[in-house]
Amino acid sequence: MTIPEKADFGGGKPGGAVPAGLYLVAVPIGNARDITLRALDLLRGADMLVAEDTRSLRHLMDIHGVALGERPLWSYHDHSGDRVRQRIVEEIAAGKSVVYASEAGTPMVSDPGFDLGRAVREAGGAVTSAPGASAAIMALTLAGQPTDRFLFAGFLPNAGGARKKALDELAAVPATLVFYESPKRLAAMLADAADRLGDRPATVCRELTKKFEEVREGTLSALATHYEGAPPRGEIVVVVGKGDSENIREFDLEQEVNIALKTMSVRDAADYVSTRYGVKRRPVYQLAMRLAKETG
Repeated sequence: MTIPEKADFGGGKPGGAVPAGLYLVAVPIGNARDITLRALDLLRGADMLVAEDTRSLRHLMDIHGVALGERPLWSYHDHSGDRVRQRIVEEIAAGKSVVYASEAGTPMVSDPGFDLGRAVREAGGAVTSAPGASAAIMALTLAGQPTDRFLFAGFLPNAGGARKKALDELAAVPATLVFYESPKRLAAMLADAADRLGDRPATVCRELTKKFEEVREGTLSALATHYEGAPPRGEIVVVVGKGDSENIREFDLEQEVNIALKTMSVRDAADYVSTRYGVKRRPVYQLAMRLAKETG
């Protein structure tokens, strides 16, 4: 199979042709007006459209007056299998421009588009993204938790034991944690998080950009209690604040400080390690002073 050479991805201009390739187009997570002008241009101009949910994409296009016309609109989701993915790769090899849109938000974020993007790249095709709405990023902007470093953890396992194991693996991560969660499991997830991560500050963001948008802050245990008695509805993002020094072993800190001291001054090493692990600077500085003297 011969894939055309990677084109200039300046395509998607009003009235302009869209070069061959795969375009991962972000769509709104709620409010239809959150779509970008470039996304609308690509939806109008691409040779064919692919969607995780074709009905949702058709509805969005109708709202914005984008006609499908005679162009194909294919469904691609977790159960589509290799056959549909291979057909899409073949269309791009034939010189077609293909837009892929997830049901809501940005493709590749808790979405089946990953295998599609990888398959096109492996075949030598061009892949780019038209960025836009993302529930995880919007939740971070509203949650009031630290944003200098964060980890998107997606959906935790359904089963309680597996969920607790996954949380154990995240306990020492020196970053704000972002999860997607089902309304039915929210209270149990929050309670398990309080047990495994410590009773950290957290924020539950619900129905972002929609009519009943809600942002509720509290500790993990307090939020678990609230939602146990009042199960929520809608799409949910949980943002959990960074852990404190109780989650970081003294041995780990000493090891990190020793590594930092190889290329940094005592002061810079203390600043770097305390910031990286979210711990108080003074004890890290004292540790760095002691280690510098011992190795001096």
